[in-house]
Amino acid sequence: MNQKQSMVSNIEVLAIIPARGGSKGIKDKNIINLNGSSLISYSIKAALNSKLVSRVICSTNSGIIAKEALKHGAEVPFLRPNKLAQDSSTDIECFNHALEWLANEESYKPLLILQLRPTSPIRNVEMIDTAIQIMIENESYDSLRAITEPDHTPYKMWKLVSEDKMEPLLKLANNKEPFNTNRQKLPEVYAQTGSIDITRPETLKKFKSMTGEKIYPFIIDQRYFVDIDNMESLEIASIRMKQLDCIKFNE
Repeated sequence: MNQKQSMVSNIEVLAIIPARGGSKGIKDKNIINLNGSSLISYSIKAALNSKLVSRVICSTNSGIIAKEALKHGAEVPFLRPNKLAQDSSTDIECFNHALEWLANEESYKPLLILQLRPTSPIRNVEMIDTAIQIMIENESYDSLRAITEPDHTPYKMWKLVSEDKMEPLLKLANNKEPFNTNRQKLPEVYAQTGSIDITRPETLKKFKSMTGEKIYPFIIDQRYFVDIDNMESLEIASIRMKQLDCIKFNE
């Protein structure tokens, strides 16, 4: 078992990097080159550099991704079944599988689970350790999610109810037309970034959910928010990585 002891705490924190094969928006997305290294390598390096992460595992159904994860220092103790790596597969299926395998095969049970999605690679170690410390010190929280201000408020978004009719996505009791209202006068909203999520094993069991009921809002700078799903977003990530204090290679 390639396991490192947390330098600051004896609390067992497991980082899971979910990276299934078969991406459609970008072929082999999780191992595509980003500023000189594979996309997945940024999440692995972030977890390995953390002072509070005890163990780093990649959950994948792909032998190619597994080889790349091992190359950068992550463990790949199992391959995820293909039935849990489909477009319709959920995070909780992936995480339950990982936790059950580790418990059954190694009697390993972490206290906290850190999810670092490869597709949201712009983050630094300080963010990760701060988020983990928050969950260590606040046991009443079921989970933590990184959020930031969105580019567009959902109060100005619409949904189609038929081919020739639409209606506002959201409504306000004291405002009949939020879509015609200045953004500054609308409720403050946040988007989840996907860059840092933390949950507890008991949250998955009790609520059958990755988040549970009490979620800590971990607010990050909007510049760190990118979700790589196409070549345009990959280029945005490339540019921002060069400008920001974040995990990088070849520097």
